[in-house]
Amino acid sequence: MADKLPSEFDVVVIGTGLPESIVAAACSRSGQSVLHVDSRSYYGGNWASFSFSGLLSWIKEYQEERDREEWAAWQELVLEAEEGVALCKKDRTIQHVEVVCYASQDSDEHVEEVGAVQKNPASVTSASSNDPPDSMGTACSDTSELTAPLSEPETAQEVSDIDVTLGNENQGGDTDCSQSPLEQEKAANVPVGEDVVDAPKKNRITYSQIVKEGRRFNIDLTSKLLYSRGLLIDLLIKSSVSRYAEFKNVTRILGYREGNVLQVPCSRADVFNSKKLTMVEKRMLMKFLTFCLDYEQQPEEYKAYEECTFSEYLKTQKLTPNLQHFVLHSIAMASEVSTSTLDGLREMRNFLRCLGRYGNTPFLFPLYGQGELPQCFCRMCAVFGGTYCLSHAVQCLVVDKESGKCKAIIDHFGQRISAKYFVVEDSYLTEKTCSNVDYRQISRAVLITDRSVLKADSDQQISILTVPPVEPGSAAVRVIELCSSTMTCMKGTYLVHLTCPSSKTTAREDLESVVQKLFTPYAEAELENEELEKPNLLWALYFNMRDSSGISRDSYNDLPSNVYVCSGPDCFLGSKNAVQQAETLFRNILPNEEFCPPPPNPEDIVFDGDGMQPEVPAPKPEDAEEITSQVGAEEHLEK
Repeated sequence: MADKLPSEFDVVVIGTGLPESIVAAACSRSGQSVLHVDSRSYYGGNWASFSFSGLLSWIKEYQEERDREEWAAWQELVLEAEEGVALCKKDRTIQHVEVVCYASQDSDEHVEEVGAVQKNPASVTSASSNDPPDSMGTACSDTSELTAPLSEPETAQEVSDIDVTLGNENQGGDTDCSQSPLEQEKAANVPVGEDVVDAPKKNRITYSQIVKEGRRFNIDLTSKLLYSRGLLIDLLIKSSVSRYAEFKNVTRILGYREGNVLQVPCSRADVFNSKKLTMVEKRMLMKFLTFCLDYEQQPEEYKAYEECTFSEYLKTQKLTPNLQHFVLHSIAMASEVSTSTLDGLREMRNFLRCLGRYGNTPFLFPLYGQGELPQCFCRMCAVFGGTYCLSHAVQCLVVDKESGKCKAIIDHFGQRISAKYFVVEDSYLTEKTCSNVDYRQISRAVLITDRSVLKADSDQQISILTVPPVEPGSAAVRVIELCSSTMTCMKGTYLVHLTCPSSKTTAREDLESVVQKLFTPYAEAELENEELEKPNLLWALYFNMRDSSGISRDSYNDLPSNVYVCSGPDCFLGSKNAVQQAETLFRNILPNEEFCPPPPNPEDIVFDGDGMQPEVPAPKPEDAEEITSQVGAEEHLEK
């Protein structure tokens, strides 16, 4: 057993997702002693980012039902006047994980990631084809690698049944699994093990090259962007946590209409430089965008339509159908059937106000992925004295029967640790505690492709695209495409994230139709064609993630008054909910303290007697501008 932790803290935080990490940082900054633990071996929970081999290991964890090590019995440590509330031993927030590899394997089946040990080098296997005919890719299975028998359906119905398949698409449809990967390479007349970074454009990218360059990938479990004037950017600047991260501007807003991907003009310069709009359309669009910036001062323009949807309201404006489409889906990013007029106008104003702060779009993306953000706040917490333990499970909460308050936790070593307040991520609560909670689901896909969805002069584009729903009742799909300069993928590839609220059983059922519209499965016959209309799809991961946002505290059974629950990621583009949630919980714990105040500068610290009393002057406007320019300046981020 490792050295024992201190037996008493002010605040215990269980889970290292973004809201928990913000709460931990805020409490530590306010002088509270904080213990921050996570049963996982990595920071971030469902907000985490992984290298490629790390992602394969994450998949493997859901594929295998691992026997947990024996834990010390906690029942003996609970006194007669107390009761124990057990916490969940296994994360059940991820379901229906499916992997399909379309890129060919080269001769080295077990090539390891450069500079790293790959825990699961054989997660992608080759065998006979058993995919349904309408599915993208030819599925191959190997009973030595997969837990599910070949006779079972491809789609995983349980978290433990994960489909990890290799699809080498041929024109004929089937893969000859009697061939070794080397023979398949020779048949395609492509050199084995060629370096993708220096390879000519016509050379293909193989699965082994992806694995070999796996440390260049930083793959997010949740896909979000930061609004340049959003709550998260404001908090990063105010707390000086922005010094721990770097950001890059999203360069393009894209739209999808009639089978084509188009760039959407949204700033004044973009509108007047657009060759896709007529002069009349340009004037129409600028007039409407100007109105949206100040719509509250002109209530007569929208009052009569408050009960209508935003889509219906747009039809009453002097906008062509083309403009209505892009305003609704690409700028407001609103639902055609459920977004009200007022909500749509609010989203338009928010979008437009964020334009121009750091670039031509309203959005920023953190270099190395979204998983950097929880770690930044964890770093702040540690700087102010927080204690961190990963791979450290908590067995139960100890509740005093008389007061109904939580007194302590008992960890997997059997150590009892007391605290005044407890913050718990929703995934740690058992089904008994959450029996009345109605969770939503998020459908996610992560793709590796060889080209952008929209060709441009520069291949270093960061794009967001909204694909409108086709079927009634389904939701629009948000697509975020990342280039290699974001430090999330290897050179010569793009990392593409798809997200939508779940409407079908599995994420693949929700998202595969959009994948088919935008990408072509990697096929050897198509390599001869230099003018492919769609990018090649090399590798795909589908999974469902639980959306625990917006759950009322009253929905949880018998929750002690000093235990606060943080939700996992939601389906929205920004992280507004995580910041609001963290600030609300902080104010419940420390109502008289400032939320994440700026840290003192070393020259402002005055030593007084035995102690040290920091004097923190009020932030000056020029100080804030200096920090914001550091967050957003493109030249700073291009290092």
